Amino acid sequence: MKKVYFKTFGCRTNQFDTQVMMSKLKDFELTQNEDEADIIMVNSCTVTNGADSSVRAYINARGRSNPNAKVILAGCGSHSKGQSLFEDKKVFGVIGHSEKEKINSILKYEKPFYQIGDLEHIDSTIVEEFVGKSRAFIKIQEGCDFRCSYCIIPSVRGDARSHREEDILTQIAKLASNGFGEFILTGTNVGSYGKKEGTSMAKLLKRISMIRGVRRIRIGSLEPIQIDDEFKEILSEPWLAKHLHIALQHTSDKMLKLMNRRNEFKSDLELLNEIANRGYAIGTDYIVGHPGEDEKEWSEAIERVKLLPLTHIHAFSYSKRDNTPSATMKPEIKGNIAKERHRELTALIKAKNYDFRVANSKNLEVLIEQGRDGVYYGYDQYYNRVEVSSKEDLTSNWIFIEKAEVKGDKNVAIYE
Repeated sequence: MKKVYFKTFGCRTNQFDTQVMMSKLKDFELTQNEDEADIIMVNSCTVTNGADSSVRAYINARGRSNPNAKVILAGCGSHSKGQSLFEDKKVFGVIGHSEKEKINSILKYEKPFYQIGDLEHIDSTIVEEFVGKSRAFIKIQEGCDFRCSYCIIPSVRGDARSHREEDILTQIAKLASNGFGEFILTGTNVGSYGKKEGTSMAKLLKRISMIRGVRRIRIGSLEPIQIDDEFKEILSEPWLAKHLHIALQHTSDKMLKLMNRRNEFKSDLELLNEIANRGYAIGTDYIVGHPGEDEKEWSEAIERVKLLPLTHIHAFSYSKRDNTPSATMKPEIKGNIAKERHRELTALIKAKNYDFRVANSKNLEVLIEQGRDGVYYGYDQYYNRVEVSSKEDLTSNWIFIEKAEVKGDKNVAIYE
């Protein structure tokens, strides 16, 4: 039986897609050793030019270390760079998003193939197990209707479309019966779930919470305009993780307009304060060094960040993405300036996170994900990392910590 190794780049959506492909393998054996694989599946990311470079570098390296393996490209990169990689014979085959459920038959192809499919497909696969995971990622939607000027994702994932609610509930019920208690809802633009079907994220969350075994639900990145009164009503529910990731991307209104965003700072400040006052940790995405971000805009932006109750951040130095409006904008910001702004921003949020953890170090509910030799790691309800010392094997267990000690970028506790 031929062995297949999966290499996954990028976001949680890609992690879920890899699990879908794994679950469809009937005539192949999974391996964790890429050097012994007969087939290497590369589930790629293309969010930046740098992501493309990482994928290409990995493919080139595998060609040297395991030249007999067939390398097959999947993921977002298959739609942006798949054709060129295929024509250059860097990969044996290319499959698009709509083809991943056919992987068992596709991997039997004896001749090179380019099977890109379409951008309208919605998976129907019910994933019942997550290999090597203690938390389960659940993809609830695909694609995005927004057209942010820096982003290529709509052109490689398609327009927003939602998975069937019954499929989502069935999948969570099966995973819960297999011992999973924490579920992370993911997708390209999670907050758009149900918009075209006359339902909503809040309604879906309520139905998920009623499934036996569901203990905690986390949500992927939300847009500020997607947090409406209906959603706010469930913020006090005990099953909702006390952490929301709300994508702001910037705090200068000028930059938000250049980015073709749908939010503005004044309403963002009001929203985040309202949610923080409900006891939530709040994360965000933020791009520094986007074209047009001069000293005046940055000075205003960083002062505004200080006003926000943020505790976590995914900060990115702008990376030009070919075929997007931002790629042609001027003036461009020098790389060293963007890196310095990135450092300033992340240091600020790190300090905010520390203060938050000091104020929220009691009564922590932690799902232990990994560890050994008496030291284990997991995340609490606020999505803060906790290091736990214990004589017991705590892997994949839920534990309750009355009081943690706050150290550096993590909390530390002893479990007896």
